[in-house]
Amino acid sequence: MGDATKKVATANPKAQFGIVDSNSTAANVYPMQFETEQAAFLAGYLAAGYSKSLKVATFGGQQIPPVTVFMDGFADGVSYYNTVKKKNVQLLGWSKATQKGSFAGAFDSPARGKALASTFVAQGADIVMPVAGGTGLGAAEVAKSSGGKVAIVWVDQDGCQSAAQDCDVFLTTVVKNVTDAVQQAVVTGAKGTALAAAPGYKGTLENNGVSLAPYHQFDSKIDADLKGEVDQLKKDIVAGKVKVESANAPK
Repeated sequence: MGDATKKVATANPKAQFGIVDSNSTAANVYPMQFETEQAAFLAGYLAAGYSKSLKVATFGGQQIPPVTVFMDGFADGVSYYNTVKKKNVQLLGWSKATQKGSFAGAFDSPARGKALASTFVAQGADIVMPVAGGTGLGAAEVAKSSGGKVAIVWVDQDGCQSAAQDCDVFLTTVVKNVTDAVQQAVVTGAKGTALAAAPGYKGTLENNGVSLAPYHQFDSKIDADLKGEVDQLKKDIVAGKVKVESANAPK
């Protein structure tokens, strides 16, 4: 939608526009982007530490940067856990190095999500992170039928709110705080204040633009030390002690 928004915005220079997950270059378009790799890094570390089978997985809806940036961060979080803990938790479904992995080809096909998740579980994964919108509901279905053996890392909005029926299988959610970013833009624009097109808004762990959702029903199941390590890791990322980078991150 970036090119379409730019075209309309250019034709209507007196109007103000906002766009999520795109860096449109029109002067009157306010871009709202998110460093989701930062929060996904935390989720990868958490998943690696929580996994009993030492295999976790991820898949996307389509291979586009707003999707693969999650997968990059998740992969790096798993890798960081392995380095720190001298473990060998395997990640199925994505290679950050080669940028190759598993994609459903749609954001609205729970059946495809179920098929991908079932394959990963058959290969030994006990935690799956679908970055695939409604397609990810199929992965949640697989987790619900596993008798508690499989958990899901959800994305975008806290899964216990956006897909409350599946809250019992959501280990956590990599949250992209679109709500606050859009509200701020709309209120500012409604007051007649010009929205600066550059640099726009960029959500990070530091400004709570991205985060991990509460652990909800998994809170008592996650080891206290692991929780503490995730909390400290967030502080280290914000402080710049731990670098989280992705070629798919917003420019």
